[in-house]
Amino acid sequence: MDMLPELIDEGRRILVFSQFTQMLALIANELDEAGIGWVSLTGDTRDRRVPVEDFQKGRAPVFLISLKAGGVGLNLTAADTVIHYDPWWNPAAENQATDRAHRIGQDKPVFVFKLICAGSIEERILSLQERKAALAASVLSEDASALAKFGEADIAALLAPLPKLKN
Repeated sequence: MDMLPELIDEGRRILVFSQFTQMLALIANELDEAGIGWVSLTGDTRDRRVPVEDFQKGRAPVFLISLKAGGVGLNLTAADTVIHYDPWWNPAAENQATDRAHRIGQDKPVFVFKLICAGSIEERILSLQERKAALAASVLSEDASALAKFGEADIAALLAPLPKLKN
């Protein structure tokens, strides 16, 4: 998360989404070490209003959010930057999370970052997301020739050994 201090220096208000609460805890530790304020929302958060209000009122520049706990039903127009720390299989879940910043009342452009590690399963998940998005678009456009199914070959490609990176 080396990019956070620079983004904060630019005055950015940042939502960081992860599907793993343990990853959010690791990020929180890094933010503490860097002296960066943050709030969080996970499935364990008792009162969702408190961190939302703290972020919206500018008490913390970073909001760490569990994808499943905070990906829907929040209005976070104070944010102008969204970071997806790790990809989720379903692009709609990430789009819903991003939409927390794209709400009525948003008066700034919103920048979205997806952190993807080269040569990892994350790249394959991103490819799967792109295929799912193309599939959804083809269904909506009634272009049946573009329809594709997710099958055994797709699963095999996702789980195949990763290529060795050259140093």
